[in-house]
Amino acid sequence: MHEARLYRKLEDDTVRCSLCAHRCTIKEGRQGVCGVRINRGGTLYAATFGKVIAEAVDPIEKKPLYHFLPGTLSYSLGTIGCNFHCAHCQNWQISQQTLEMESLRDISPEQGVERAIRSGSASIAWTYNEPAIWHEYPLAMGTLARQKGLGTVYVTNGYITEEGLHELAGMLNAFRVDIKSFSDTFYRKVCGGRLQPVLDATALAKELGMHVETVTLVIPGQNDSMEEMETLIRWVLENLGPDTPMHFTRFHPDYKMLDARPTEIRALEKIYERAKELGVHYPYLGNVGGHPYESTYCPSCGSPVIERSGYAVRIRGLEEQTCTECGGRIEYVSEIR
Repeated sequence: MHEARLYRKLEDDTVRCSLCAHRCTIKEGRQGVCGVRINRGGTLYAATFGKVIAEAVDPIEKKPLYHFLPGTLSYSLGTIGCNFHCAHCQNWQISQQTLEMESLRDISPEQGVERAIRSGSASIAWTYNEPAIWHEYPLAMGTLARQKGLGTVYVTNGYITEEGLHELAGMLNAFRVDIKSFSDTFYRKVCGGRLQPVLDATALAKELGMHVETVTLVIPGQNDSMEEMETLIRWVLENLGPDTPMHFTRFHPDYKMLDARPTEIRALEKIYERAKELGVHYPYLGNVGGHPYESTYCPSCGSPVIERSGYAVRIRGLEEQTCTECGGRIEYVSEIR
């Protein structure tokens, strides 16, 4: 196994991991909350380094990322484990699995970059489960990817420490983060975490120069009050800025939350419209294929500049990040430098 980064040795072969906000103290022979960082004889190992369960070439819009290399493909990798245990997880079949899974296969960092290039992808995304707990592997692969001109993406719950983010700063281009609720009670009850570390990491990712987009899965009766949504929106405006894309996504019952009902589309539309009123330039709705609120509109004149229907993308009113109708600037990442 591959020795982990970001941990400290304590007495009696105990270690303390400082990669995610749980900051687990792990006794010999045990593993952290994530299930994949394991103490063997007082050394912490990253047990899933190079171990892949999911590999695909996805539209970047599937992440969803709407302002990062729009219309391109992203070579996407996932493994097992997570530092959250969300009751509504839609990838629970892999995120809550154990290391005994027979379907894990090896892909080295070098092989991952080669496959990404061969696939015609413009970026590599670590996704499907929580990439922060895979830290050493994306760091190694992403460093190589950047040397080859590829973009790099985390699809993350944001429960990473300042130390972890600083290690990624020179490698990671895009930080697509779930802000699952603006309630610490929700985080503790539903996810097994806390809200503030997610907010801290998201703000720091922005400070470090990463492209940030937020996603909030809107669950009826859980996190869908307009008061909570407004608090979230105001936090994004104050800490990330009005050009930060915010995705409000329709919930479908899954995993341990099968008794909740799907989100009403009109409820999502009201959140979108309130976000616009408060000053968000680029709000979006998700899991509502074909809805006009999937598309990008010029914040100056309202003209459509990127039309979307599901993962089909048509850039129609843009020229060098400028709206062809009014000359207003549209903020998005068009190339990797």
